Amino acid sequence: MRLLLQQRPDGREAPRFVQLMLQPDLLGGWTLVRESGQIGGRSTLRREQFLDQASAMAALEAARDQQLKRGFQLMFVQGADAPK
Repeated sequence: MRLLLQQRPDGREAPRFVQLMLQPDLLGGWTLVRESGQIGGRSTLRREQFLDQASAMAALEAARDQQLKRGFQLMFVQGADAPK
């Protein structure tokens, strides 16, 4: 599953983005990957491990809701069971 969120451009500098990806790992757990930065610039990548899909999905939804409260807009959703 993959979500892309972006701030509206204000004309002065490139807009910021946040990408959230949920991926299964080789040991049966799940990884939440968070990438953030400015479009066209450097980005930061963070990984968070979870034992089951339910807790990973809850963390992804919490991260999404936090970014929506900060003014980001949901631009792209990929995945069969993507949250709306």
